[in-house]
Amino acid sequence: MTLSLALLLLAAAFVLILANGFFVAAEFGLVTVERPEAERAAAEGDRRARAVTAALRELSFQLSGTQLGITLTSLVVGMLCEPALARLLSPPLTATGLPAGAVPGLAVTVGMLVASAVQMVIGELVPKNWAVSRPLAVARFVAGPQRLFSAAFRPVITLLNAWANRIVRALGIEPAEELASARTPGELVSLARHSARAGAIEQDTADLFVRTLSLAGLTAQHVMTPRVRVSALQSGATAEDVVNLTRATGLSRFPVYRDRLDDITGTAHLKDALAVPAPERLRTPVDDIAAPALLVPETLPVQPLLERLRREAPIAVVVDEYGGTAGVVTLEDIVEELVGEVRDEHDGDDPPELAPGAPDSEGRPAWEADGGCRVDVLRRIGLDAPEGPYETVAGLVADRLGRIPAPGDTAYLPGGPGSPGWHLRVRLVDHHRAERVRIVRAEESGRPAAQQPPPAQPVPEGPPPQRPQQPMERPRLQHAHQDQAPPQRAVTAEGSRR
Repeated sequence: MTLSLALLLLAAAFVLILANGFFVAAEFGLVTVERPEAERAAAEGDRRARAVTAALRELSFQLSGTQLGITLTSLVVGMLCEPALARLLSPPLTATGLPAGAVPGLAVTVGMLVASAVQMVIGELVPKNWAVSRPLAVARFVAGPQRLFSAAFRPVITLLNAWANRIVRALGIEPAEELASARTPGELVSLARHSARAGAIEQDTADLFVRTLSLAGLTAQHVMTPRVRVSALQSGATAEDVVNLTRATGLSRFPVYRDRLDDITGTAHLKDALAVPAPERLRTPVDDIAAPALLVPETLPVQPLLERLRREAPIAVVVDEYGGTAGVVTLEDIVEELVGEVRDEHDGDDPPELAPGAPDSEGRPAWEADGGCRVDVLRRIGLDAPEGPYETVAGLVADRLGRIPAPGDTAYLPGGPGSPGWHLRVRLVDHHRAERVRIVRAEESGRPAAQQPPPAQPVPEGPPPQRPQQPMERPRLQHAHQDQAPPQRAVTAEGSRR
């Protein structure tokens, strides 16, 4: 083989490597392009975008065409490069003093290594990365020529597809002609968070989207107000007690129980108590104005729970698997799962469930959290709590401590690889649970402290906050194992404001 012929073969091989890169770019461009984006560009009059949408309508066929093009160009590149590179490399290898019998084999080996490297970089990696980085631009560039190539080789592609489908069916698998375009909820959540980090959408919008998708996996147990925070009235109470309990709690609906909180007889509403003339309220039993209670199991998914709250009553009593009262749930509880904590004039000075606090003495950012704050809410500040037998910050603290917490206790939560951990310091304990917890990001050695959270009414560092005094006596909630009812008629905690 002459030198000029070897150079001509290498030039032809390089052109085929570029053609291979075209087919690789076509494959990744058509797979990664967003169909709505291409359709929007086509609707605006972009001819190339119309070619993209046409290719997407027969995506499986077009991908088979790209595979045919990649296979043909790769085979021909190997056929051209092997003799040409052997011819070019033989003289310098001979000049090194190698045995004459070893030169041809070594020249072919070195030539194939060089050709494979060039083929991989220029014909595979570069077009792939280009298509993944700019899918619509690449798809617009390749869609027209790719459709022409596939149309020219349609009989061959159709025949090869038929053979492939027959082999797949023989393996017991039904072949799919098109790629699945649907996304799983997990993929959509990941996409929303990635888009927020990249600045494509606002963080609040991403949070709302994630909460909306996550709502489908929640049950009444996840959204209810727990038993220890339920406000309830004993059946011996009066309409005046409903008014007084509303003044004390800011709530408007209360479960009514007979002897124990597990024996619910109905629900009382403030408007029904106010409908009773004032002189008659002290003589009107709460049972006379109570409505039948809506009882739901704690395993009821949120969607049917929401429908029942809309259709039957705006407050429901959640019952556990043993038949006891687990808590209450209202429409507001479900709304707060979507938009976060909803505060109104009845909340008074109650602290929010999670708010930025004053930095510690070393300048590290800190947050103040309510013990009832769900652990998944902590992801907003970058704290991804490990899976465990708990759902709230109070449960997380108790799990890390391994005992009932006391004010001043600190639990350490290690971070992931390359990220700092967290200190959770108990500031207030009530009913044997952490009521308020201060969360501080732990600084790793050799790493600067993380940025301070955005200012939003900081909670100053200092002694644990004191629980506000209630205008009426609020005894502790009665539990299922108690044999006698408490002497008081009102048992307080959280309920419905509606």
